[in-house]
Amino acid sequence: MNLIERRLTTSPKVLPDVSQLGFGQHFSDHWFYSKYTKGKGWHESAIAPYGPIPLDPAASVLHYGQALFEGMKAFVQPNGKISLFRPDFNIRRMQMGAERLCLEPPPADLFIEGLEELIAVETRWVPKEDNCALYIRPTLIGTEPFLGVRPSREVLFYIILSPVGTYYSKGTAPVRIWVEDVALRAAPGGLGATKAAANYAAGLQAAVGAKDKGYDQVLWLDVEREGIEEVGTMNVFFVLKDEVVTPALNGSILAGCVRDSVIQILKHEGMKVSERRITIHELIEHQKSGNLLEAFGTGTAAVISPIGEIAYKGSPYYISKGETGSVSRSLLKTISEIQRGLAPDIFGWMRPVNPR
Repeated sequence: MNLIERRLTTSPKVLPDVSQLGFGQHFSDHWFYSKYTKGKGWHESAIAPYGPIPLDPAASVLHYGQALFEGMKAFVQPNGKISLFRPDFNIRRMQMGAERLCLEPPPADLFIEGLEELIAVETRWVPKEDNCALYIRPTLIGTEPFLGVRPSREVLFYIILSPVGTYYSKGTAPVRIWVEDVALRAAPGGLGATKAAANYAAGLQAAVGAKDKGYDQVLWLDVEREGIEEVGTMNVFFVLKDEVVTPALNGSILAGCVRDSVIQILKHEGMKVSERRITIHELIEHQKSGNLLEAFGTGTAAVISPIGEIAYKGSPYYISKGETGSVSRSLLKTISEIQRGLAPDIFGWMRPVNPR
């Protein structure tokens, strides 16, 4: 067991009104952190009042981008207790991403103990209302001060909490997507398969451009500007008449927790799911022939985000008449009910928070 020091605030914040939560705008009273030093190991684990991080101007993260994070959620159950949605998935993915970025990953027991202790301190920040959750952001950064391209020998692992509502301001209404055929999100052999902070910086310009055109997000293509990869910061699915298609994990696509959950649910329900390459031209042909029934993005933040329109080279292609389809609606209901303890957890995804 890790020794976690507690230094609690004497000035707790006023809880935000649930109707004003939005996404990622409010943060709880405390954060958890632990430090790693090569030759010393993990040390100085603590729960402390939320506040600025003391960071040397020469820290590795500021110059060489050694930054990695995860996105998770916790939910209040009918019995009043709190449960995490698939934390083991996030722990494994952070460990794999840390290896790619040459960062020391936090051991699984440190990750989960720090998280459970922090949530136990911040119970009042977990919203109970429908369409709300406690969003969890575990983060790993290189903190050693030096100027020279090599892995940082000092690492900070920390967790912050944010009560959230729906990700998009329009709620679960279908979004409009602009196909990005110039900028590239990631390339095979790069960082696309990791949740590295650099991936998100690389996508900002195209996302801003899409919004300037009146669209909600971008659809990313591969290096050939043909194969579909992700939609915004989400994985993407297409419901055809005889199969559900999602792009195969090719080394530049992030393996999403909700993506994996959707695949398991669809297969459990007897639907054919294909993880394969699908090009933008194939998708347009399916749309024109009436074979494309639905499209949706999946991610921790939005869970299921129906897509009502895709614009490619200025031409709009409407999906499901711009409305939410039955598969999208059913998946959102199934996942949400499992997360909230309102349906049997047949896949064993929920982990009760049991602080030490």
